[in-house]
Amino acid sequence: MRVENNQRRQMAMMSLPALVFTVSMIAFPFIYTIWMSFQTYSSTGQITGWGGTNYRRMIDDVQFWNGIWITFYLYALSLAMQLVLGTGLALLLFRAKRLPGILRSLFISPFLLPPVVAGMMWLVILDPSLGAANWILTSLGLPPSDWLASPMMVVPTLAIIDTWQWTPYVALIVLGGLQSLPPSVYEAAEIDGASRRAVFFRITLPLLLPTLVTAMVLRSVDLLRFFDLIYITTQGGPSNHSMTLNIYGFRQGFEFFQLGYASALMVTLSVMVLGAVIALNRLRAGVEW
Repeated sequence: MRVENNQRRQMAMMSLPALVFTVSMIAFPFIYTIWMSFQTYSSTGQITGWGGTNYRRMIDDVQFWNGIWITFYLYALSLAMQLVLGTGLALLLFRAKRLPGILRSLFISPFLLPPVVAGMMWLVILDPSLGAANWILTSLGLPPSDWLASPMMVVPTLAIIDTWQWTPYVALIVLGGLQSLPPSVYEAAEIDGASRRAVFFRITLPLLLPTLVTAMVLRSVDLLRFFDLIYITTQGGPSNHSMTLNIYGFRQGFEFFQLGYASALMVTLSVMVLGAVIALNRLRAGVEW
C-alpha cells in the first residue's frame, strides 16, 4: 500500500509541470478575459465601470447578431462541403491504391499551406479585373463575378477557399476510418450481390459515422473561430457582409479600443464553440454506442 502511494505521489509530481503550464497558458487567459468582459474601458485604457454593461450592449447590437448569423452560415456551408468532398476524396484515395506518391502528396498539400499564403494566393486568383477565376469564366462564355467584393458571394467564396484548403485534412481522417473497416462485411455484401450504391449507403456510410463525427468536431472548433483567412482577404467587408463574430471582436478591441466589449464578444464566442463541441461529442458517443 505504501509503495502504491509513493508511486502515485511520484506520478503527481511528474505531471505537475504540465498541469501548471496548462493552467497558465489556457485557464488564466480565459479567466482574465472573463474578468475584462465585466469592465468598461476608456479610449486611454482606464477602467471606467464595472458590471454587465457589455453583455447588455450585445443584446441591442445589430452587428453582434449579424456576426452570429454570418459565423454560423459560414460554419454550416464550409462544414457540409468539406464533409462531402472529403469523403469523396478519401474514397478515391482508398480505391486508387496504385496512385503515385507524388499525386497523393499533391492531394493533401493545401492544408499544409499557412493561411497567409493561401489567402494572398486566392486574392490574386479572385481579383475581379486580372484574376484567373474570371478569365476562366469568360473563356467558358459565363459572366464574371466580383467574388470577395460581392455582398452575396463573399461568404460562399470564403467557404470555397476554406473547403479547398481543409478538405484534404478531412479526407485523411475519413481515409483512416475506411482502412479500419472490416473486409468481411464487404465480402458478405458481394456474395449477396449488393450494388455499389447499396454498399456505400447501407454499409460504408453507417460504419463511417463515428469517423465523420470526429472530423466534424475537429473542423467545428476551427470554423467557429474562423479568423485569419477572413482578415487577410476581406477584413469583414464588403459592408460587413463577412464580419464574423471573431472579426467583429478583433476590430472592437484593437481598432476601436473597446477592450471590455471585445472580451465579452470573445467569451460569448467561446461559449458557442464549447456548446457545439459538447453537442457533437454527445452525438459521437451515441453513434459509437
